[in-house]
Amino acid sequence: MKFSEVYQTRYTHFLERLRQTRLDANLSQEEVAQKLGISQSIVSRSENGDRRVDVIELLTFAELYRKPLEFFTD
Repeated sequence: MKFSEVYQTRYTHFLERLRQTRLDANLSQEEVAQKLGISQSIVSRSENGDRRVDVIELLTFAELYRKPLEFFTD
């Protein structure tokens, strides 16, 4: 398997986990945005892969959802 395929597969898994964790927390994108002080469009674009989530943003999501960083990257 090529590096690009592995990368794409892992990133797709990350996006699914990010979205599902929000849903498991019974939070809407708007509620997450309000809690984090960002716009709902940033949450949406982060979950669907239209923008990359940097490590500091991921840490913020992880803290909100009470999950370790590794949860999103395993």
